[in-house]
Amino acid sequence: MTTAEGLTARPAGDVDGVVRRMRALAAALPPRDGVAVFNRVYLAVTEEFGALLGGGRFARPAVAAELAVRFADRYLGAVAASAAGRRAPACWRPLFQARRHPGVHPLQFALAGVHAHIGHDLPLALVDTCRARRAEPRLLETDFERVGEMLTGLEERIREELMPGPDLLDVADPLTHLVGAWSLEAARDAAWAAFRTLWGLRAFEDLTEECAERLDAGVGLVGRCLLTPLSRCPECEWAKAPGKEEPEETGKLPYRCRPR
Repeated sequence: MTTAEGLTARPAGDVDGVVRRMRALAAALPPRDGVAVFNRVYLAVTEEFGALLGGGRFARPAVAAELAVRFADRYLGAVAASAAGRRAPACWRPLFQARRHPGVHPLQFALAGVHAHIGHDLPLALVDTCRARRAEPRLLETDFERVGEMLTGLEERIREELMPGPDLLDVADPLTHLVGAWSLEAARDAAWAAFRTLWGLRAFEDLTEECAERLDAGVGLVGRCLLTPLSRCPECEWAKAPGKEEPEETGKLPYRCRPR
């Protein structure tokens, strides 16, 4: 798949199509780009989801697959809009604007992407799936919990792969506090509550639209906080610590922190 195909705004169609689009993005974006950081972890979870889809993990595999595709399409559509110079949803704009900021840690990029996607995209994807299926929320509740379990694994993976080791980070570090203030479980519960609210208001178009806009703005506000540039960067401190080897290029910041 070409770079242009990876950035298309058209729906992915199925889970395999989502994976192809994410792989195309991964190939097109610089590894240190904030969107690329989020895309890598999301791609890994989507691949796992596809592998489990036919294994009896989900009560209604076809419904779960449709939800996953509608969910992913909102992220892919936001990326495509940004690449084309169009206005992306407010929840995604902080990540798109800070994606090359040298003072933002990769862990922050990943969590900001997860927050935007779960906090805003997931409720709307749930509404879209119920509308398309002409079904009530209870149809999705069991599989929503299964997807939630996978997302919890995503959070653990992000922390394991991107959180600096104990030799680089202490309990007083700003990154520790920032990461500790955010919870995937709380975000997931809020997404379900937002979905139920939007679904309950569906007969009132103006109220539904206003609620969705406020949700978008509120999620974007939290995302901007998650992407606050740190006063000091663990990798920079590591580079200056006594007894540590110098970065590859003397006098420049280490790999993750160099201006991009």
